[in-house]
Amino acid sequence: MAESFILIPGRTSRQGTTLNEGKYTDDYLDETGTLQIAPEDMERLGLSDGDQVRVWNEVGEVVVPCKAAKGDELPPGLLFISYGDKSCRLMGSDTHGTGMPDSKGIDVQLEAV
Repeated sequence: MAESFILIPGRTSRQGTTLNEGKYTDDYLDETGTLQIAPEDMERLGLSDGDQVRVWNEVGEVVVPCKAAKGDELPPGLLFISYGDKSCRLMGSDTHGTGMPDSKGIDVQLEAV
């Protein structure tokens, strides 16, 4: 059963260091293609690190592995994924005249695959 969440994409230090090795390296693809979920939400949904989840909205959808966020870095109800191919598939194209589409606070649905 799908549940509603808010997706907050962003940059991570690991993303920056692996970018120096290349965007097609396993480490970079892992960092930009793994969804972080609050530990409480992981437990409630019966998910374990590495489980595949489907995340979608009116713009698009992705299927990605998930992992529990560290400690209290991510409150329940929020999801995090590093900027990259996967996060861009969920962002709209409207830039509101700024040249940058909305990339924070994206309403999404999530379900286990």
